[in-house]
Amino acid sequence: GDDKGGLYRSDDAGETWTHVNAERIIQTRSWYYMEVYADPQDEETVYVLNAPMMRSIDGGRTFTNVQVPHGDNHDMWINPTNNKNIINANDGGANVSFNAGRSWSTQRNQPTVQFYRVNADNQFPYHLYGGQQDNSSVGIASAALGGVTWKDWYASAGCESAYLAFDPDRPQRVLGTCIQGGIDVWDRTTRLIKSTQPYAMMGLGTRASDQKYRFDWNAPIMASPHDPNTFFYGGNVVFKTSNYAQSWEVISPDLTRDEDDKQGLGGIPITNELAGAEIYNIIMYLIESPVEAGTIWVGTNDGLVHVTRDGGQTWDNVTPGGIDRAMINSIDASPHDPATAYVVATNYKFNDFTPLVFKTDDYGDSWQRITDGIEDEAWVRTVREDTECQGLLYAGTELGMYISFDNGDEWRKWQLNLPIVPITDLKVHHGDLLAATQGRGFWILDDLSPVRQLTEEVADADMHLFQPRDHVIVQWGTGFGPGGGPTVGQNPPAGAQLFYILAEAPDTSTLVTVEILENGGAIRTYTTDPAAAGDSTFTRIDAPKAGLNRFSWNFRRETPTQVPGIMAVEGPPVGRRVPPGDYQVRLTIGERNATRSLTLLPDPRWTATAIEYEEQERFLGSAVEAVEAMHSSANQLRGVRDQVNALIERTSDHEDADTIRTAGTHLTEGITEWEGELLQPKQKTFQDVINFENKLSAEFLSLIGSVDGTHPPVIQGARERLQDLLVEWGGHQTTMMGLLDELAAFNALIQQLGVPPIVLKGERPPRVIS
Repeated sequence: GDDKGGLYRSDDAGETWTHVNAERIIQTRSWYYMEVYADPQDEETVYVLNAPMMRSIDGGRTFTNVQVPHGDNHDMWINPTNNKNIINANDGGANVSFNAGRSWSTQRNQPTVQFYRVNADNQFPYHLYGGQQDNSSVGIASAALGGVTWKDWYASAGCESAYLAFDPDRPQRVLGTCIQGGIDVWDRTTRLIKSTQPYAMMGLGTRASDQKYRFDWNAPIMASPHDPNTFFYGGNVVFKTSNYAQSWEVISPDLTRDEDDKQGLGGIPITNELAGAEIYNIIMYLIESPVEAGTIWVGTNDGLVHVTRDGGQTWDNVTPGGIDRAMINSIDASPHDPATAYVVATNYKFNDFTPLVFKTDDYGDSWQRITDGIEDEAWVRTVREDTECQGLLYAGTELGMYISFDNGDEWRKWQLNLPIVPITDLKVHHGDLLAATQGRGFWILDDLSPVRQLTEEVADADMHLFQPRDHVIVQWGTGFGPGGGPTVGQNPPAGAQLFYILAEAPDTSTLVTVEILENGGAIRTYTTDPAAAGDSTFTRIDAPKAGLNRFSWNFRRETPTQVPGIMAVEGPPVGRRVPPGDYQVRLTIGERNATRSLTLLPDPRWTATAIEYEEQERFLGSAVEAVEAMHSSANQLRGVRDQVNALIERTSDHEDADTIRTAGTHLTEGITEWEGELLQPKQKTFQDVINFENKLSAEFLSLIGSVDGTHPPVIQGARERLQDLLVEWGGHQTTMMGLLDELAAFNALIQQLGVPPIVLKGERPPRVIS
């Protein structure tokens, strides 16, 4: 009975035992905690792990609480040669102490979140949701400016074990579950929560057989894909609400085995574990077909699968053979065929780690086991079918990820850079694959395009350029440090992602180019040609490798001409960003080439019109054209000045040296004065903008930088400023034309004196740009 529970001690290697402590705090949940650790250096010191961490220094007769950063303590290590050095493992992560627990290292430096499930909405960027063990539920942005940080997550509905459900297009109210049948309705604007239940009751301490309804620790709740105001909830029956949990309708009989002898006390005689927390004979998973309203699949933790095709009026037991009492951990209703579903069962609680995945294509009348290729003990937790590519399956197992390209006939490991960790749930969303893990938080595989398009023919091709998916024009950045730092979640890869396969890596003599085309003309060219280094009309890239290559275009045109020695303090020396629209990408490797279309979409968080984007493009085009002309002209006239100075030195012994020097010096001084009005060579760092006056080029670049990368419409003040700058540039162009006329006169002079003329490199600039 209870009086025999507690801590026992043996001083003769287990021959005899003494009951030294019966305090409730060290034995409350023996099934879940109650680990005992003896100090390796002091026989009178012993630790007991429970929700708190307890320590005794008198042989277990009395205990005191050891403060740790997080509760629910499950494991610890004591340095055998230094008992002040301790590692504590709990539901929040791991902590290290060097002073016997008086202080601990932080848990904020480790991605150890344990998520049960994952869901996502249709915001931009979309948010992920899940319940995290021994913590709050979480909503978190999938991308954020500078990286996903603590500012981008928030507690949502429900508790640590929550499923979360909502209207994905308008996730204003979120429903989240908790133990004992609890449901929270969370409002995004007010952050207020209303707690509710289908039937109000106190579950903890009550036998399951005495409860009107039974609910799992991880009770499922789902929004209907056909009516986002309708939600289904699983207990031992299926509940339905259309008024955000204000009231519930029961739409099924008890769909479990409903066994009284398995609904009593658990863990007895010492403790009771099954009263309100871990309960048997309950619904573990439910899902409505996304392609057929009213077709709902239900799985239980006692090994049953049911389906209804009329919204719950009639139910059929369609349990696959060979499941016995394995827990139905997840079901995927095919997004392509209402008769197809995938059932995943887990039997690990019976010490059986066999993968159990079953597929039906006739509403459960027959089933096929589909586990070939999955390791014997990689028991499966979830399977999802791709939302676009029928028969492309993803499996999350206890030992990592698997993929099948043939509807489960054959599986192969697909770990990539994902840690080998239990995958508790998967979701295909917006062309990405979202994973919930047990111990490493959420992971996202960005852009499934090459996976969806992969065929044997493509895999065997010498070269294949995949069709890019549509991309939203947005740049999130990565934050400070490599990848944004250890506590910053990674953003999606920047820019438009272009994938291609090569059977062999090209040799060093083979030229590789990637061109971004607009109306058939190249607006950005990337090349492996070493001669392109330093040429702003090309961007140098490294040679590709054999296999799959990923290339990123940052939505920008080629960099405008730069003037050596001039720092662009205001406005980076990059090409301007393109507007939304249709483009093409062309890959050329030696004599082979391939072209694909590429559609860029506007940021949906803005309401700019197509006309406003066009106006912004014209604005930037005019400003960049002026800078390009200014810099090109400056480089030309610098070249003239250098040639004239060299000529003056070279002709110092000429009989007309004074005439040449006088005319040449007048020309070079004019060029220097003209350049000084356009460029500021003294600015070497950003802070120098304070010390040395900005010139016309910097003013243009500052204006371009303030408009480029922002969203239309262009503000009136920017329009007015551009017109003023263009007028000012027009005046300097007039001066430049006078200098070119003076150059022509100087050339005529020196040619009459038998001296070769100065060469103006490049075409003569046009007379007027406005």
